[in-house]
Amino acid sequence: MEKSVVNRTETGVPFDRDIERLRTQLTTLKGYLRTEPSSEDLLEFDSKTVDLISDILGSSSPMIEGYEYATVGEAAGLMNWPDEAPEGMTHESERENIRQRLRILESCVADLEARRAAATQGARRKRTSGPRVAEYMSKSIRAIPMDATLKEAGQSFTKWKIGSLLVQGGDEFVGYITETELTKEVVGGGVDANTTTVKTCMREPVISIESSDAIVEAVRLMKEKATRHLAVTENDRIIGVVSVSDVLRYYSGVS
Repeated sequence: MEKSVVNRTETGVPFDRDIERLRTQLTTLKGYLRTEPSSEDLLEFDSKTVDLISDILGSSSPMIEGYEYATVGEAAGLMNWPDEAPEGMTHESERENIRQRLRILESCVADLEARRAAATQGARRKRTSGPRVAEYMSKSIRAIPMDATLKEAGQSFTKWKIGSLLVQGGDEFVGYITETELTKEVVGGGVDANTTTVKTCMREPVISIESSDAIVEAVRLMKEKATRHLAVTENDRIIGVVSVSDVLRYYSGVS
């Protein structure tokens, strides 16, 4: 009974494992160029290789026919995948036949590597699809001068009911401070909130994300930078802020 064709992308079988299996066969075959294997060893190797190609690329893969032609020295014209070996073609040396086998296996590896690259690219596109940061960000930009005191920062947190403030130095945003960091400095660090300035405990630089990026990218960046707040930019200009609360709002909607 004929084996069914297996689609590695659909079943989710890792490409790396199959590429490694083919490379192992390649290594053995290259060794045969030096050791001149017996007919029995080569016959057993060919049988295992055909089964391997069938298992990885499917029983209808033209690579199987190509490999079988190579075993009898009839690999000429394989790019056109003929229905049968050319008539009158003389058998080449066993060494040349092994080289032909090598070319078929290398083609199998190249095919899998191309599929792996396409699958990786597709997965990346999938990860970056979906709602954008701009749909969930807050358009209110709250900032405080870097020379303001921690007490003033605390009052701003309470007044605006927010968890972070951008820190402004002149006409630029030079960093940000969060309610958590302020509490850590004042309570845990014992600093004087009346005299200590924001710039002494702000985080810098500002961590930002493009408004057109997917919301899942915001999650990744928050984890990578260990922050709960990101400035949202458009054409290098900050136009809003997205927080972990905004991300949770998205996921609660998904759920």
